[in-house]
Amino acid sequence: MDEVIVDRLNASVKPNDTLYFLGDFCLGKHDNVAGYRNRLACRTIHFIDGNHDKTTRQLQHLFSSWSSLSEISIGKQGIVLCHYAMKVWPHHSRGTWQLYGHSHGNLPDDPISLSMDVGVDSHDFRPWHFDEIEAVMKVKAEAKSAHIKKRNAALKSAETTEIPEVI
Repeated sequence: MDEVIVDRLNASVKPNDTLYFLGDFCLGKHDNVAGYRNRLACRTIHFIDGNHDKTTRQLQHLFSSWSSLSEISIGKQGIVLCHYAMKVWPHHSRGTWQLYGHSHGNLPDDPISLSMDVGVDSHDFRPWHFDEIEAVMKVKAEAKSAHIKKRNAALKSAETTEIPEVI
């Protein structure tokens, strides 16, 4: 399986691309971590700490950056990156996305939440490209907008409905 992941990653991510790795790089000793990192063609890998990164933590210098949570922008799109799924995150009400791994595709998707499992094990063992994520999030944003309009219409209707007085 390791070979498949490395091969598909290198086929998708070129040396001058930027990769955000959302934790659980590999298990094993220092040589394993360094060996896997050296096999990845991408030079710029920003690392988000995962729960199985005890050894990898000791080799942070192999990555361009290291954090537990990162807030980035690609174009005008705000994105919060974390190993773990979140119910709310910074600027979630303003359209910022939250991308996570950890759950191996086992969490139910919320179709109106701008949150998404981007782990390779839920994506044919290859990394997600920004354009793929953007297409999924566009559908989710439209569903969220429709949900908010429906909710607001129901609230407005409730405000104008006369409530009988109870004595």
